[in-house]
This record gives sequence, C-alpha cells and structure tokens, in this order.
Amino acid sequence: MDKVIVVGAGPAGLATAAQLRRANVPAVVLEQADAIAAAWRGRYDRLKLNSPRWYSRLPDGPEFKGATFPSRDELIAYLDAYALRHAIDVRLGVRVERIEREFDSWRLVTSEGERHAEQVVVAGGYEHRPHVPAWAGRARFRGELLHAAAYRSPDAYAGRDVLVVGPGCSGAEIAYDLAEGGARRVRLAVRTPPNIIVRDPVGAPLATFFHKLPPQIGDAVMRVVRAKKVGDLSEYGLPAPEEGVFSRLKRLHVAPMIVDAEVLQAIRDRRIEIVGAVEGFDETGVLLAGEDRIEPDAVIAATGYRTGLEAIVGHLGVLDDHGAPRVIRGQAAPGLRFVGYDPRPAQLRYAGREASRAAKAIGRATHAMPPRRLTLSSVQR
Repeated sequence: MDKVIVVGAGPAGLATAAQLRRANVPAVVLEQADAIAAAWRGRYDRLKLNSPRWYSRLPDGPEFKGATFPSRDELIAYLDAYALRHAIDVRLGVRVERIEREFDSWRLVTSEGERHAEQVVVAGGYEHRPHVPAWAGRARFRGELLHAAAYRSPDAYAGRDVLVVGPGCSGAEIAYDLAEGGARRVRLAVRTPPNIIVRDPVGAPLATFFHKLPPQIGDAVMRVVRAKKVGDLSEYGLPAPEEGVFSRLKRLHVAPMIVDAEVLQAIRDRRIEIVGAVEGFDETGVLLAGEDRIEPDAVIAATGYRTGLEAIVGHLGVLDDHGAPRVIRGQAAPGLRFVGYDPRPAQLRYAGREASRAAKAIGRATHAMPPRRLTLSSVQR
C-alpha cells in the first residue's frame, strides 16, 4: 500500500509531492498523460503567465529565468526542472478512473489496475476538461469548430474568417494572435462584458492583497485602474460591467480578461471586432444575439474548462453542483484532499502554498519524521 498517492502531475501535484518528500512522506504521482504538465504543453504558442516570474515560483523551487511573464515553454522547462530537483516519483500514462473508500484507506481504480493508499491528494486542476456549450444546431455546422485547447498558432487560419467565442484571457489572446498572424477577419463573441486588466508586473501582488479584503474594496480600486489604463471601450462593444473584478471572481470563480495593451489597441483599431453572444448554429453559419447571423470559416470556442472530477469522486459527495470540490482547504473526506482548485491571482504561487499546507497536515497525520530541507546535491546523491 502506498503512503500517499497524488493524482495529476501539473504544478499543484508536483508541488504537493515535493513538499511531501521534504516532510519524509513517500508519495507516488499518477499522471494520465505521457509527460508532466501535459495541459500546459498543449496550450497555444503565444501563451504566457499573467503573473511575473518572481511571483510564480513553486515552494522550494528554482528561480524563474527569462521574460518578466514566463512563456508556455519557459513554464514547462521550469516544471521539468522542479520535478528533477525533487526526484518526484511520477508514473506516466496511468489514468485514475475511480477513487473508493475502503475501510481506513483508499482504493484507486486505474488504467493499470488497482492501487491502495492511506492518503490521496487530487490535483488534476480546475482547467482539466475543455468545455464547449451545447449550442443549438452545433452538430449541423459544416465549418471548423474547435475548443481553444486545440488551438496552437495562426498558421492554419491565414486568409480565413475566424470567430473566437469568449472574452477571457485565452479568447482575447487567441483573437489577437489570429489578427497578427494573417487571418482575413477576426471577431470575438461576448455574452457578458468582462472586467479588463492590462498585464502589469505589479498586478499580481496587488490582486493578491485585494483578494484578502472585502470584494467591494478591490472592485472600487480596480474601477479606477481600468479607467486609467483601459479607458472606455463601450463604442467597441466592451462597456465596463456592473459587477467588479473581485465580486465576480468570488461569486463565479471567473477571472478577468488580463491582456497586453496591444490587444486593446487591436480592438480599438477594429482588427478584432466585438460581436454578440453565440445563440446557435446552422449548416453554414452562426446565430448571434440580436438575430444577427455570420458565416465564419472557423469557430474557436474559448469557453472554459470543467474539472472532470464527477466520474472519479462524484459518488463520494465531495463535489458541488458545478463539479468543483466542496472543501478546498483541509480534508474533503478522511485522508482525501484537493489541491489547485481555488482560482486566485498568481495561481501557481497560491497552489504551491496549498500544497505546503496539505503536505504538513499529511505529515502530521502519518507521524512523519521532522521535516528536512532538500538541496539539489542531496537529491542527486
């Protein structure tokens, strides 16, 4: 029987395993993909973190090097180095299909048979399964329709008319990527006007500070910041929403649109056109709110993700109506924890702190030896 099994080898899972090893608690990480940080490896080429590198470090990890806002490839290299630094025991290609309570331990049904553990930490991430809404007529649409998770670069869309659905960080950046990459026309479908923040090195520390305060305080400050740095985009189809940044984040776990100033300029230049929400499809077109109809060559749905936890732990009564863990700090059930499911500013840094808390609690529960600090030389020995 394993002492601890960690499900998922993304940043949260790796940080949890590293902190468990530091506490002398043996842990095995099960990852269904063929590489660690698989979700990040599959994201679009232009992707970069919204928090600066000095605010994105995992616990006991090396310093980030490179750009102020690490790129996708820089983050992947960092996570590879982190796993090596802590000699994390990752079993790739092992899919966890179901977790069951069995007496005073846990039984995990996996693609390679059953495993048993005293403690389980689920760290698959809240952006785990791409979600495309069940739009009316979607199956009849003969054009190209894909989720943003499958988008890589604008090369395949040069000279084409593309509709991007969803004004989050990914949707806005992909729309800009397409406009820069030679798409003939780029439109961005918006249902609810987003809160908009210009990517800035001091943004993550400030957002982290205001997240601890009553949301109306942070909302008021961010309205002033938006007026100064973003300005009024109403004539382009993006009026400021009534609900503030922190109120919406805490109510719906919906992050603001965090983008570079160049993206906003492309909207002002109408290189990215804002259109109404998608209501449905027919064979050759997309139906928008207000009875408008357009005929794009391709539709990219930047419509978010789901946790994908229902099949694994849904029967345990530990999920809410949205499929997210009910308890994200402490035990959801005896010996069962979730790490990395609380969307926050500077998400990697916060997930690392969650991992540290979980590892300390597990260490106490399993009567681990006193913690010791690992160094790269001690790992190599």
